[in-house]
Amino acid sequence: MLSVDMENKENGSVGVKNSMENGRPPDPADWAVMDVVNYFRTAGFEEQATAFQEQEIDGKSLLLMTRNDVLTGLQLKLGPALKIYEYHVKPLQTKHLKNSSS
Repeated sequence: MLSVDMENKENGSVGVKNSMENGRPPDPADWAVMDVVNYFRTAGFEEQATAFQEQEIDGKSLLLMTRNDVLTGLQLKLGPALKIYEYHVKPLQTKHLKNSSS
C-alpha cells in the first residue's frame, strides 16, 4: 500500500513513500511469519528467529504470546528469551494495544 507524502520537495514534486517499515507492515498484527522472523533477525537474534519460524509464529500469534510462551514454548536459552520478551514482544503488544484503542 502506498501513501502520498505531501511534504514539499526542493524540486516541487510530491514524494511517494511505502507504508511499510523495514519491509514489514507497521502493525505487527499484519505480520506474516517471515516478517516476525526478519524482525528478530534484524534485532540481533539470528539463532532465536529460527524458533519463531519453526513454530509458525505470525504477528497475531506474537501479540498473543505470554512471557511463559516465550521462555518455555520456543525452547530458547533463558537469557535471549528474557530479552526477546521484555524488550521486543511486550513493547510490541503494548504499542499495538495503545494504537488499537485510539
